[in-house]
Amino acid sequence: MTEQNLRRRMSAAERRDQLIGVALLCFAEKGFDGTSIEEIATRAGVSKPVIYEHFGGKEGLYAVVVDREVNTLLHSLRDAVTADAGSRALIERGSLALLGFIENHPEGFQIIMRDSSEVGGSSFASILNDVIVRVEGLLIPKFEKMGFDPKAVPLIAQALTGLVAMTGQWWLDNPEFTKEEVATYLVNMAWNGMHHLELDFSLTPTEV
Repeated sequence: MTEQNLRRRMSAAERRDQLIGVALLCFAEKGFDGTSIEEIATRAGVSKPVIYEHFGGKEGLYAVVVDREVNTLLHSLRDAVTADAGSRALIERGSLALLGFIENHPEGFQIIMRDSSEVGGSSFASILNDVIVRVEGLLIPKFEKMGFDPKAVPLIAQALTGLVAMTGQWWLDNPEFTKEEVATYLVNMAWNGMHHLELDFSLTPTEV
């Protein structure tokens, strides 16, 4: 690669993506209040005015970072929680989707969980509410078919979503378990309950 290519100026889109990536790491490490425009600019190798030009300031940059991570997680969960999933598959897919996001986007999940309430409200609460509503819609016909009172569906949807979400938060700080191990324990608990936990329980094989 020639020196000219090395010194090629980034396009506006490339620079914007670079700044978002650098800011993601900074905000995950130090939070919104602990991160300064100066630090982001230094780590990105630009001047502060460049950041102001693209995002208007730290708040604008932070909002873009959070919005991108929230949309990635939300789309992943929405794709997992679908009408063609049976009751057990619903738990498995939802668990693996959230845990997969944590595994592949740890900084993003850290920001969503710990810092998103600092600017613009709690994004994680909004995500969970969206998932809960979708789970409710899928569980109601299943409950009616089995003869259960559908008024319990909101409670069950809250419990299932909370079980996965709270465990995911814990796993972020305790990564000694693999994603598959965490999902296996979660689904075993949710599907069988404490009284009927299966010793040799395993997730349904994924079709390739």
